[in-house]
Amino acid sequence: MRKAGWLVLVSAIVAAPVLQGCIPVAAVGVGGVVASANDRRTSGTQIEDEGIELRASNRISERWGDKVHINVTSYNRAVLVSGEVPNAEIKAAIGQIIAGVANVRGVTDEVVVAGGAALSSRTNDAYITSKVKARFVDANSFNPFHVKVVTENSTVYLMGIVTEAEAKAATDVARTTGGVRKVVRLFEFCQPTDAVCRPPAPAKADAAKPAAK
Repeated sequence: MRKAGWLVLVSAIVAAPVLQGCIPVAAVGVGGVVASANDRRTSGTQIEDEGIELRASNRISERWGDKVHINVTSYNRAVLVSGEVPNAEIKAAIGQIIAGVANVRGVTDEVVVAGGAALSSRTNDAYITSKVKARFVDANSFNPFHVKVVTENSTVYLMGIVTEAEAKAATDVARTTGGVRKVVRLFEFCQPTDAVCRPPAPAKADAAKPAAK
């Protein structure tokens, strides 16, 4: 993985502690327009990421169909591939396919050689993702739109362009969420003074209008 300017792609694994009790979860709905407006990626990069996911998924599906269970997630053209395949040869081939997709600048391969995950496991992963996202909102310590959450077999992957403080806050929330086995951080870091991560300037108050006569 190469370094690009101020961005450094890192991967760190944080073990999740065993929790007592349950954590209530609120449903969180996110409009695509709102999410896009709050995204630190450029609009062009967001489109590229969608294209990478679509092309990679289609190529894998065309070759192996339901013989594999693969999830492809691209963020800022860095790709996370996760899921299960029946053998090491297919795992290697999938890695090569994704690396060969246009605009991909790096791949984190979390695919395992195992039987396909049961529907109950996939449903639980979706539930964990929703819980983590809801707790991001409740924590109110960073913009939840800046962190992408992917869950595979109870492992939570965090992606995004974030500051060190935002990364720590997101990791702390994720690892203390019920059902999370571990957290894998795939962040790109920036400084609060960098243009991409600089807090937006407060809106200027409208100039006082003359009183109506």
